[in-house]
Amino acid sequence: MKYPPFVSAESSQPDRGGARGQRFALWFVFCYFFIGGIAHFAFTDLEVSIVPPQLPDAPDLVLISGVFELAGAFGLLLPWTRRAAGWGLFALTLAVTPANVYMLHVHDQFPKIPVWLLWLRLPLQAVLLWLILWGSRWRMVRRRY
Repeated sequence: MKYPPFVSAESSQPDRGGARGQRFALWFVFCYFFIGGIAHFAFTDLEVSIVPPQLPDAPDLVLISGVFELAGAFGLLLPWTRRAAGWGLFALTLAVTPANVYMLHVHDQFPKIPVWLLWLRLPLQAVLLWLILWGSRWRMVRRRY
């Protein structure tokens, strides 16, 4: 029986498709959000500068999203919270998309960052969303011999 690459095989079946790649995706997503979460506290002023001005209390939003990034990252490490953490990080990534678009819109405020990199960031965010969903579905499969 064939399994899609995002579903682990049953424990009595050999592990088919995706286990190694999903493990890599899981660790990539963990590192991305762990480092990003730390950045919300270490570089709060920079993070606040990319929050659209229409949103109130930008410093609070930055710190709250940093807490959620760290909680989601650590949630990925536990098999029983991995899926919920994946959905939470997916929702958080969608929620911060306006900040990425705003940063592109006011790119002249960030002269050290090339505009092409800000444009590239948007499609890469779609890849990140996919990695979050795919990686958070990984689980260790015990094989019976």
